[in-house]
Amino acid sequence: MVVTFKIITLAASLEEKTVDLEGETYVDTGSIMVSSAKLHCWKHGGHGLETYLEVVENSCNTGFVNLGLRLGKEKLFSYIQQFGFGKKTGIELSGESKGILFNVDKIGDLETATTAFGQGVSVTALQQITAVSAAINGGILYKPYIVQSLNDPETNQVVESHEPTIVRKVISEDTSEKVRYALESVVARGTGHNAYLAGYRVGGKTGTAQKAVNGSYLKGNYITSFIGFMPANDPKIVVYIAVDNAKGVSQYGGTVAAPLARNFLQSAIPILNISQQANEIEKEFVYLDKTYSEVPDTTGMSLKEAMKALKKFKVEYEGEGSVRYQSPQAGMKIADGETIRLYLG
Repeated sequence: MVVTFKIITLAASLEEKTVDLEGETYVDTGSIMVSSAKLHCWKHGGHGLETYLEVVENSCNTGFVNLGLRLGKEKLFSYIQQFGFGKKTGIELSGESKGILFNVDKIGDLETATTAFGQGVSVTALQQITAVSAAINGGILYKPYIVQSLNDPETNQVVESHEPTIVRKVISEDTSEKVRYALESVVARGTGHNAYLAGYRVGGKTGTAQKAVNGSYLKGNYITSFIGFMPANDPKIVVYIAVDNAKGVSQYGGTVAAPLARNFLQSAIPILNISQQANEIEKEFVYLDKTYSEVPDTTGMSLKEAMKALKKFKVEYEGEGSVRYQSPQAGMKIADGETIRLYLG
């Protein structure tokens, strides 16, 4: 499970000011040589000329290799450890693993390069959620808990509760803001586009990890993943989805896990009372993407006028006369072709 490591490499690079996301460019030819080994990008032939923001959007392996080598092994692994990897989180469940990382004293450029994009390491889902939460919440690593409180079943009185416990400050608020922006851009313009929710600012990162058995990678056998959060400017929820060896579909995090994460995030909107707001980064649509439109206000219109105004949507109605109420309400963004119900009278 390696979706997080590119986020950590990004956060460390921004904190150390070794990269300018939109002011610097990188040329991805599809591979890069490190210590006589050729490391490949997931896209055959590479992405060509990119800004480093596009490196993040495209989840470009070789671009992240370059970021990792700029940092150097000491700084990269220092941030990895500061974000909580390589040790147990202390969750109130038995059997927690601390994961597997390279020994920084025994590695060279090749191991640094592969770690920068998440290959050759093993971490837990809980570590990933905890680390990414720190990267996007202003830079503070918190101790995770399974439940917020235990209540008496008869009186509902709180028997035991967990208050937020700070472990350490890892990155600055300014760096965290830049990380949020980059990950929101991944969903609006990059590999995470299938997690996009119109009117709700979603950030996230895709992951595609080739599975290994007995020291060798399995052909055509991947763990696809996506970690997403919303709203991107003030996160309330983080969701991590991993799918082991998906069948009947291209095995990429953006095609398999991102749509599932989108469904979870959408379900959380009414539960957490998350309000709609303008998407800061305009979505770049690709083939087969849904397009979204703002619902116009049809109250007071005749049915004929309302049908004309709602031509992008499917319309169902009840009653006679002018429109008294509509659902969804005016101003919301929904997918073109979805149903709007009108109540006349």
